[in-house]
Amino acid sequence: MITNNVTDLIGNTPLIKLKYPSELSGCEIYGKAEFMNPGGSVKDRTALGIILDAEEKKLIEPGGTVVEGTFGNTGIGLALVCNAKKYNLKVVMPNITVQSKRDILKNMGADLHLVDAKPYSDPGNYQRVSEKLAKNLENETGKKTFWAGQFENLANYKFHEKTTAKEIFDQTNGAVDGFTCAIGTGGTITGVSVGLKNYNKNIHIACTDSQGSSMYNYFTKGIPEKKGEESITEGIGQARVTKNLENCLVDSSYYVTDKECMEMLYKLIKTDGLFLGLSSGVNVCGAIKLGKKLGPGKKIVTILCDDANKYYDKMFKKDYLESKNLEYPDWL
Repeated sequence: MITNNVTDLIGNTPLIKLKYPSELSGCEIYGKAEFMNPGGSVKDRTALGIILDAEEKKLIEPGGTVVEGTFGNTGIGLALVCNAKKYNLKVVMPNITVQSKRDILKNMGADLHLVDAKPYSDPGNYQRVSEKLAKNLENETGKKTFWAGQFENLANYKFHEKTTAKEIFDQTNGAVDGFTCAIGTGGTITGVSVGLKNYNKNIHIACTDSQGSSMYNYFTKGIPEKKGEESITEGIGQARVTKNLENCLVDSSYYVTDKECMEMLYKLIKTDGLFLGLSSGVNVCGAIKLGKKLGPGKKIVTILCDDANKYYDKMFKKDYLESKNLEYPDWL
């Protein structure tokens, strides 16, 4: 295969049959290997979809500036896409994000702004700060500045509907029975849910929610109410209904603790040879729960968002894990 642009490598990721989760659930559980995208995560799709939509709508000029608020992976995806397309990038990030993501963004040439971690209701929230930064920059320079706005930008979910959902349906020859993943912006689950149900309305869509998030209660009780303590995961967990989520088609919801997540990630290293990041652990746990609900032999697909290389300080540091009352693997 020869390609003329790194953005051509985004998407068309393989499905991997997950041995241990399949045995545990009695189903066939598959993970979509989004860690194989060139920027290392599912958020490469979000970045590319948003930029392509902005170009089509002439919201960004050649050599222009893109601004976004992110916990890291969308920023990395945008850095990759912006560099390939000759745009400048400014990123606003909460200062609790792992150091490795900050380093990657700096090393890719992004202009990084760190802010205190605050709820969305606070004007100092990283998403709100990024939007204000984009407006101020445009006013100061008189040039178009594009705020990516991944949480509210519907190009996010529409790109997943167009690409991720189609790939899953085609790769399973239309035999997929269920899909689940966690929620951050809502782009992935909404796009895949809409896309898959357009193919077959009987495909079961489940939200898998991390502890400390509000989506489990939203989809079970109709109220976005927090459940559990704050999670150590990054980029997932949501306290509000974003514009992307307004179109989501969810049939059931599952809740996964950090303890369940970490135990699964360590197990998958040994059973399946998969070195996965935090949100992937939540997703796989949810896929097992969904599989047990749907019954033996069903085909369940979830998202393997990224790998563990960005999360050493959380996943493989004894002191950190002990401070969160989490067990660590015996090989540490």
